[in-house]
Amino acid sequence: MLYKLTTPIAEETIRQLRIGDEVLISGRIYTARDAAHKFLAGGSSAPVLPSEIELSGGILYHCGPVMIRENGAWVVTAAGPTTSAREETYQGEVLKRFGVRAVIGKGGMGAKTRKALQECGAVYLSAVGGAAQVLAAAVVNVAGVHFLEEFGSPEAMWALDVKDFPAIVTMDSCGGDLHDEVLKKSRAALEAIR
Repeated sequence: MLYKLTTPIAEETIRQLRIGDEVLISGRIYTARDAAHKFLAGGSSAPVLPSEIELSGGILYHCGPVMIRENGAWVVTAAGPTTSAREETYQGEVLKRFGVRAVIGKGGMGAKTRKALQECGAVYLSAVGGAAQVLAAAVVNVAGVHFLEEFGSPEAMWALDVKDFPAIVTMDSCGGDLHDEVLKKSRAALEAIR
């Protein structure tokens, strides 16, 4: 099925999604790579975020966008997904602490994240790798940047307003994991030809 999602997203909406569903996302999303996830996961207590960052009901995008300045404003020239497995250590904690409803990336995530998606009512969305300029076209506005000096441009948290950003549900809130299914089928096919 095709779903049109607008941030912030209610948990009830997310719990309707199943692996294989297509989504078109509109609203605000935040990029977050290694440095941002480590910061967000923090220690024993959640870090204090700038008031402009609202993650509850929101979406994190595993992306280090290519940004340029034009007439004093930031413009996205490329915004492809980065490999999500690097965030496995932190992702579950970030989902729990901030009420994030979806994560966009590529390659899927592991068992800790799969469990957190079920507990929190969240999904993992796959964006097409190698289509960075196409995905950047869905960004209609760069609303701001956070932690630019601390983390550097690719690792900063960019606030992006998007319209009809395309993705596919590959890990759902019911424990469905398309990445795991493909791996099992591939292993079975390999065994059959040995």
